[in-house]
Amino acid sequence: MIFCPLYSGSSGNSIFVSSDGAKVLIDAGLPGKSIEKALVDIGQNPTNIDGIFVTHEHTDHTKGVGVLSRKYDIPVYANLSTWNAMSKTVGKIKEHNIKIIDNSYVNIKDMDVISYKISHDAADPSGYSLISKNKKACVATDLGEFSNEVQKILEDADVILLESNHDVQMLKFGPYPYNLKRRILSNIGHLSNEDCGKAVVGITNNKFKKVILGHLSKTNNYPELAYQTVVNVLNDSNVKLDKDLSLYMAKRDMPSNYIEF
Repeated sequence: MIFCPLYSGSSGNSIFVSSDGAKVLIDAGLPGKSIEKALVDIGQNPTNIDGIFVTHEHTDHTKGVGVLSRKYDIPVYANLSTWNAMSKTVGKIKEHNIKIIDNSYVNIKDMDVISYKISHDAADPSGYSLISKNKKACVATDLGEFSNEVQKILEDADVILLESNHDVQMLKFGPYPYNLKRRILSNIGHLSNEDCGKAVVGITNNKFKKVILGHLSKTNNYPELAYQTVVNVLNDSNVKLDKDLSLYMAKRDMPSNYIEF
């Protein structure tokens, strides 16, 4: 499989995942041209995308969904509540490309895509596991809390994109209005750097993993701060980098961490 965050951050998100036979996007939260360029930059042709899977309706995850679907005749997958919530913003989608996920499982060629519930302030937000030939990748962002259910799903993954959204002190003393700060800090908001570190500790086991930290706030975080905070939590729990897992940072404005596994 191939896993590559094309963009990851509060400004927009899109992740490319492929197996031998299938190529999909998880979210398309930037203009279509930006996602087209990112795909070309990693050697992929947008015409070959088999589906776009939407985690939730917020525009940093859906901005380019409609454009890409209409231009390249790409099916769009989401649960019914998310479809209803994003229908106006994504625009008209051809009837045959409206794919409603009603039982959490979709098969595309040699890839199984399994959605799971996450805690976020959206209609019915989802994370995704993508599985092919005993290899598993997971996308777990926009998490207000890291539940036991999410932990169990990630424990046997090979590659994980995990949210490390904000530094709590930067958020508390930063420029956001009080109500927005409270929402982000709530259990339907976003995962802090420290909570991300604890989540990584929770999924550490005998299976070596590649963990990519992503969906960083542009206002309330820095890549270096997110990385070091998570490393500090791992060190405190005796989790060894490069022995138990590898840790990477997803970039906000360009493809990063192209991983074949």
